[in-house]
Amino acid sequence: MQSLKTAVAGAQILFVAFGAMVLVPLLTGLNPAMALLGAGIGTLLFQALTGFKVPIFLGSSFAFIAPIIYAMGEWGMGPTMFGLFAAGFMYFVFAALVKWRGLGAVHRLLPAVVIGPVIMVIGLSVAVVASNMAMGRAGDAQVVDYGQALLLSGFTFAVTVMVAVFGSKMMKLIPILIGVAAGYVAALAMGLVDTAKIVAAPWFAVPDFHAPEVHWQAALFMLPVAIAPAIEHIGGVMAIGKVTGKDYAADPGLHRTLAGDGLGVCAAGLIGGPPVTTYGEVTGAVMLTKNSNPFIMTWAAVFAIGMAFFGKFNAFLASIPLPVMGGVMILLFGTIASLGLKTLIDAKVDLMQPKNLVIVSSVLTIGVGGMEMKFGGLSFAGVGLCAILAIVLNLLLPERTSVRET
Repeated sequence: MQSLKTAVAGAQILFVAFGAMVLVPLLTGLNPAMALLGAGIGTLLFQALTGFKVPIFLGSSFAFIAPIIYAMGEWGMGPTMFGLFAAGFMYFVFAALVKWRGLGAVHRLLPAVVIGPVIMVIGLSVAVVASNMAMGRAGDAQVVDYGQALLLSGFTFAVTVMVAVFGSKMMKLIPILIGVAAGYVAALAMGLVDTAKIVAAPWFAVPDFHAPEVHWQAALFMLPVAIAPAIEHIGGVMAIGKVTGKDYAADPGLHRTLAGDGLGVCAAGLIGGPPVTTYGEVTGAVMLTKNSNPFIMTWAAVFAIGMAFFGKFNAFLASIPLPVMGGVMILLFGTIASLGLKTLIDAKVDLMQPKNLVIVSSVLTIGVGGMEMKFGGLSFAGVGLCAILAIVLNLLLPERTSVRET
């Protein structure tokens, strides 16, 4: 009976994480089945490395949406997968740094003035993609009638906002899932869903695995991108520790949780899925249900792996119309940018300090403007370029009196 209760609780965790988890592959052109498989395998690897002590589920990371879109267009699927695999090694670097010098060394290298604007760029750099999808556009093509697209994306956006603001505690954990479901029903009523592929899809289907292709430029492009989710991981571990009343930074140790997350990222990249990270929604569910048994996450991972082989379900995900995803993205990407702003506010970063002002201003301009820097055959752009720039400026620029004091 206890095992059954744990399994049911695990299914509930997967339900909470599901909407955000499959959204990343749907937006980036990756296979949703691989996102489920990567999340399941990544979570099991994380738990094995941390001794099944931490109640954390690893799902698709939003930080990689813009970099994946860029890399897919620049180099294709194989090199992108290699880049995502390589990104996992950044977690091992942080794990070694924490083990060697403690958490303080990470905070000194990556203070709020570095992390905040980088997170803002993650959300704002793909704002155009969200707007185009909401208008029914894919690239330069109008794939859904403009009027119908606006109506559908507006309805999806409104439902998601209503749930996020006025929903019950449980509903507020899954606003994306509810918004997409409502938008899908509306799209069915408007005749915008092609159900033929769902009917034709088999019940059981082995996902298409895509092998990575060694491409060092893609790897160098993706490595800095992992800085933001690695820091997010540290915050996620601290947050779940507050909920359960346990110090996971001490046992099993922050270096182990970082290495476990990195191992999950590497595994997801090897099979063709998006990188994984800790999910705040899952922490909220643990707080709400008061059930912090780590084996709940084991069951959630097993269910995620099982769903990856459910052919009809994956065909259903592929049938979600573009404007439905666009309506959710408008809120989602703005929310990511807002979290970056919150990082600056919580740390009380003084933008009247010339050093801080230079870092935030230059990172936002270069990131949102889409600047690219090329060195021979290598190129840096997007979140990765912004992260490197912010770190370098923070290390080189001296502390000065504020503009106001001057």
